[in-house]
Amino acid sequence: MIVHIVLFQFKEEHKKANMIQAKQMLENLMGAVPSLRSIDVGMNFSEEERAMDLSIITAFESKEDLEAYAVHPEHLKVVDFIKSVVAYSKVVDYTRA
Repeated sequence: MIVHIVLFQFKEEHKKANMIQAKQMLENLMGAVPSLRSIDVGMNFSEEERAMDLSIITAFESKEDLEAYAVHPEHLKVVDFIKSVVAYSKVVDYTRA
């Protein structure tokens, strides 16, 4: 199993509304992208300085399935929106036994 985690820091302008929209768009990928086995989208409540605003944890059967997700048209629509409202992001990909 492949786990793909992304943490997002949103721009301040319309931050809350953009976070809500991104969360909904990401959750809608379940069922729309065949290779996506699961997705968990979380909005942060921590007030620590190092905290990020939103996270996704996704799972795939293989690296090839993750690659298929990365270029899927529905995922690319979400990526376009997120790129316009996010200051930066971090990613971790790993294999889970």
